[in-house]
Amino acid sequence: MRTYDFAPLYRSTVGFDRLASMVDRAMSVDVNTNGYPPYNIEKTDENDFRISVAIAGFSEDDLLIEMRDGQLVISAKKAEEEDTGQVTYLHRGIASRAFEKRFHLADHVRAIGASTENGILHVEMVREVPEALKPRRIEITGTGKTIEAKSCGKVPKPRTIA
Repeated sequence: MRTYDFAPLYRSTVGFDRLASMVDRAMSVDVNTNGYPPYNIEKTDENDFRISVAIAGFSEDDLLIEMRDGQLVISAKKAEEEDTGQVTYLHRGIASRAFEKRFHLADHVRAIGASTENGILHVEMVREVPEALKPRRIEITGTGKTIEAKSCGKVPKPRTIA
């Protein structure tokens, strides 16, 4: 496994303490991660996003969507069906196995709604940056203070700091 020295990054940034752990998490390969079910992540506007997950074979009652610890967790478990023995599959290509997908969300991103359409689950998200964290201009004002210098010899004229 490769290791990286993030010391130069820390010298020029403030408040990105979680960056190293996020990079490590992104670079690590989870053997349990697979492509099921397929999904898309879309940026629909400057601060709006959508995650679309293919959920063919699952009803809305089978799905669970949660936000916890800065993650969006989408999971599905098929309700137990009675095995009556009436159906014999010659080929079973439609997967209806349980799944759990985790999406790590950036700060101030939250889910605002979910809907299903044609076997696709859409989760709408928005980034809402608090007013206190938005960039603001700091005005520079002159104080007009006068500093008097005292010495043993000649006393210079007072000067004004602008």
